[in-house]
Amino acid sequence: QGQFVESGGGLVQPGGSLRLSCVASGFSFSSYTINWYRQAPGKEREFVASITAPNGTTKRYADNVKGRFTISRDNAKTTVYLQMDSLIPDDTAVYYCNLRSIWGRGTQVTVSS
Repeated sequence: QGQFVESGGGLVQPGGSLRLSCVASGFSFSSYTINWYRQAPGKEREFVASITAPNGTTKRYADNVKGRFTISRDNAKTTVYLQMDSLIPDDTAVYYCNLRSIWGRGTQVTVSS
């Protein structure tokens, strides 16, 4: 059974950066597009970014993170990364990895001064 474990969240000031990691197990990682989603308090879960398999040739981003976030993958480590720069308070949310019905538990990102 597949699973994800996210890490790297924390408290950061506006304008700062964080790099999230998502370690996958239990499935053929290099064969699948992997997604990042986020959910802010009182809001619906929303798509953030995705990266295709096997080499990450195609990356997609939500309009509100485009130019600030970068998704990447390391198949040898079965890990997907989300580099987040120029963070703003609206980026505050729990960030999740996703593949079809597989979701991690998420990692909390808080952007506040």
